[in-house]
Amino acid sequence: MALIVILFDGGMEIGWSSFRESLKPIVSLGVAGTFAVAGLIGLAMHGLFGLSWTSSLLVGAALAPTDPAVMFSVLGGREIAGRSAVILQGESGANDPVGIALMLGLLEIATSDGTWSTIAVSFAVEMAVGVAVGVAGGLALVRLMRRVTLPDAALHPLLTLASAGVIYGLASVLDGSGFLAVFVAGLLIAEVRVPFRAEIEHFHTALASLAEIVVFVALGLTVELSSLDVRDVLLDGILLALLLTLAVRPLVVAVLLAPVQLARGEKAFVAWAGLRGAVPILLAAFALLEGADDARRIYGLVFVVVMFSVVVQGTLVQAVAGRTGVPMRRIEQDPWS
Repeated sequence: MALIVILFDGGMEIGWSSFRESLKPIVSLGVAGTFAVAGLIGLAMHGLFGLSWTSSLLVGAALAPTDPAVMFSVLGGREIAGRSAVILQGESGANDPVGIALMLGLLEIATSDGTWSTIAVSFAVEMAVGVAVGVAGGLALVRLMRRVTLPDAALHPLLTLASAGVIYGLASVLDGSGFLAVFVAGLLIAEVRVPFRAEIEHFHTALASLAEIVVFVALGLTVELSSLDVRDVLLDGILLALLLTLAVRPLVVAVLLAPVQLARGEKAFVAWAGLRGAVPILLAAFALLEGADDARRIYGLVFVVVMFSVVVQGTLVQAVAGRTGVPMRRIEQDPWS
């Protein structure tokens, strides 16, 4: 439920025109980047910490998706200008469904008799069906929003929320990625002229923020601090967070954004601002619920990495933006409007 709300609002925040302008870097980072980060983290987990290949790749898949919603929440009322903000938002919307599909595929291999070829075919089908249902659902929702008149303005945001749930459910029933379908639908309705647009946007933005809070509260409720072994979880998690932040993420961004016409400072900012948040938490919970090997340790490691990302990376986002020359402006809000 939280992911549906977060991804739908993410699509609406970006809009199709902005997404299309930065389509190449977004798809490159969102798809290829997700696999690259998962693979490199899996390699590091197996080589440095001695986990099995399956468990190592589960950690990599959980930590691959980024979460710019966390970044924007720590900016303190400031907005990032330029293509880097669109790339970060678009990457997150794209890599969340990819990361979820990858995680579920790896769990199938870890807990049953799934094969890599079967997972590859299933992944391709999920992405294709997700895009198709998202496009069809988004276009249908636009027509619905324009033609249906509800008795109260407050009901229109609820109509879009319910429609997002229907789009997710339809894609899932058809063996597609419901999360990708919801994100695509959000992209398509972002810039169309519909009644009560401002109310709908404010409602979904607030609900997405609430969903982020719910996920982090759930993280706190499910982690027993006494079970976080200093050697196997805390220290290893901090080392993994440093490796991800200072080596893996910058390497992947440098390679995949090399052909993109983007200032060096903006590329450096994109590399730093790939924060981890709600989605890694939920993916680690999948491993825990499925009873995968080393699931408790995987969950603990993800907990440490996410906390490091939010506290350390998030705190330094503004400073890094200043050092890399990425323009930022303060958003002026009228509390009486």
